Amino acid sequence: MPQLETSATRWISERARALGFDLCGVAPAERFPELARYSEWLERGYAGDMAYLKDQRRADPRTAMSGVQSLIVCALNYNAPLPYSTETSPDPAGSPRGWISRYAWGDDYHLILWDRLNALCAEMKAHFPQPFEARAYADTGPLHERSAAKYAGLGWIGKNTLLLNQSIGSWFFLGAIVTTLPLAPSLGLAEAPPADRCGTCRRCIEACPTEAIVEPYVLDASRCIAYLTIELRGSIPEKHRSAIGSHVFGCDICQDVCPWNRKSPRTSASQFQPRKLAPDSEESLFSPDLLKLLQMPIEEFRRLFRGSPVKRAKWQGFVRNACIALGNSGLSPASDSYREALRVLTDLSHSSDSVVAESALWALSRIQATGQ
Repeated sequence: MPQLETSATRWISERARALGFDLCGVAPAERFPELARYSEWLERGYAGDMAYLKDQRRADPRTAMSGVQSLIVCALNYNAPLPYSTETSPDPAGSPRGWISRYAWGDDYHLILWDRLNALCAEMKAHFPQPFEARAYADTGPLHERSAAKYAGLGWIGKNTLLLNQSIGSWFFLGAIVTTLPLAPSLGLAEAPPADRCGTCRRCIEACPTEAIVEPYVLDASRCIAYLTIELRGSIPEKHRSAIGSHVFGCDICQDVCPWNRKSPRTSASQFQPRKLAPDSEESLFSPDLLKLLQMPIEEFRRLFRGSPVKRAKWQGFVRNACIALGNSGLSPASDSYREALRVLTDLSHSSDSVVAESALWALSRIQATGQ
């Protein structure tokens, strides 16, 4: 099938924006240069226990679907209009606060992306007369979306390994459609991908508490706070606990400090605003009260995080993380919350879940040390 006219690619981009996406571009289905060292990255153990990253199909998008010729990459802004984690500071005399990553404040982005990508697929089926296959991946398939996005013209891969766009920064989700349609790439034959505009900046590298960005453009995911608080099962290694700070689910620091996110556009989309801890509560997932999180019964956890990215950590991981964050809070003995914290952690230290009990004991020892 001969390559379609550039008007077809332009039509797809226009329909994607009409469906609510902020960016859209088309890349050819080919092995991108960035993936040449993927096996080496895996061999270094940087994927940790994330077995799905070891799927060899991720090294070549042409293996995602038989006959695939084009990759349609879409970006969706989730930057809710609230301060960054680096703009908040703990109050030792107040209620201890935790941090949940910005992307997880609202509804599960997989479902939101999936609905819009499938809507775009449906419009393509109605628009293009020739038979073709198309499959939507909402961060769910063997694709390296950031590389595809780079060659679709959406931005460059920054030193923190995230995709950066000169106009909207990095606060966006990426989704893709693989298709057998021979679409004209958004970047013409004479066009290069967007230039790397990180320059000499090293703020993301220097700000990472666990030193997970081991060199520019290389992330040891097994050290990343997002991995430790979301993907890792069992106990968090003690060597990383202090560096986790107040993080209960994920981490935003390398994006918070990025100069390209200083003026990132904000979204008013209700799906990405922080959920309330309870229908009549003033507390939300933005800088939540750690003691309230730790006293949440498992049934309440399941209710609150139904249809939320946070459920990926499961109750055990979530409580484990909140214990570590409370242990790092530097809670003052003069605080009204001090005795309550001791009580809550003591109760959890007797949990039948060994991971929760051990994490609570660790946090308890840290809290008690501040009172001596």
